[in-house]
Amino acid sequence: MYISPLFLLFSLLAVMIGSFIPFIILFLIIIVHELGHFLTAIILKVDVDKIYIYPFGGISKLNIKLNESIYKEFIILIMGPLFQIIFSCFLVNINFFSNYKELIYTYNYSILIFNLLPIYPLDGGKLLNLILSLNFPFKRSYELSIYISYLTVIILFIINIFTNININTIVIISFLIYKVSIELKKKNILFDKFLLERYLNNFYFKKRKNVDSVNEFMRGRSHIIKINDKYYTERDVLNNKFKNKY
Repeated sequence: MYISPLFLLFSLLAVMIGSFIPFIILFLIIIVHELGHFLTAIILKVDVDKIYIYPFGGISKLNIKLNESIYKEFIILIMGPLFQIIFSCFLVNINFFSNYKELIYTYNYSILIFNLLPIYPLDGGKLLNLILSLNFPFKRSYELSIYISYLTVIILFIINIFTNININTIVIISFLIYKVSIELKKKNILFDKFLLERYLNNFYFKKRKNVDSVNEFMRGRSHIIKINDKYYTERDVLNNKFKNKY
């Protein structure tokens, strides 16, 4: 687990100004949310590389194959918010936290809404990418997810300019732009990894699709590729690609 220095700074400030209990509540909600992803991933036999904890939420980095079942990834994704909701309902019924019900609800809804924004790599951005992957090629769905992420961050920034922009908002928006920019830079590497996985592993998919190039490859489908009026299997094309014959 990686706890950001910014989170540690917030914890120190919370102790100094006497807001330790609200900070503990926030910390517990974030941890339980990420625990939902972690436990579900373990049950579904997916390795968890690292869990990042920030003052406004967490990010679980999974070692999951890019050709893994969309539905398996979806289950891992939704269990974070589900664990968070269940835990918050449990927390408000504990006597010790009874005086903090309103704060618990505020933290719960704030983190939930924020985390479900269509911004990569938040849960909402990953969910958007999964939905797009059902109808678009892997490469296109990932690019669309990144562009929508940028658009959402811009809209979020404009809304805050006309409402109540502060240092916290600036930090969060800057962080989101930074993370989305990293994802954009990784798109070609990620696509090559997607293809390499198919080359190295014998994935079986019930659905089949005819395409004109590897750029149209989709998750959950095998492909027949048409090149110069000739048809090739996915295996033939990938063999040629990674043996540098094209």
